[in-house]
Amino acid sequence: MANIILIAICASVVTFIVLAMMMVHEVSKRGVKVNFLLIRLYIFKYMHQYKELTRKETGKVGPLFFPCIASINLALVLAVLYFVV
Repeated sequence: MANIILIAICASVVTFIVLAMMMVHEVSKRGVKVNFLLIRLYIFKYMHQYKELTRKETGKVGPLFFPCIASINLALVLAVLYFVV
């Protein structure tokens, strides 16, 4: 059981990283200067900028935002579950 939870945690984290990098790419395409040296510190800033830019363009939040938030929250919940088990 613990191994399955650990695999799910890893999958959620990988999903978060991929979606976050896709958002950084989209923000970069829209003219925002991205600091790749400090990307770990600024990733949530870029996610917020993606949310605001897509909301201004289309009136809705972009399709990458909510799955990214859901994947990191799922990883957190599974990590807590892992330590309980």
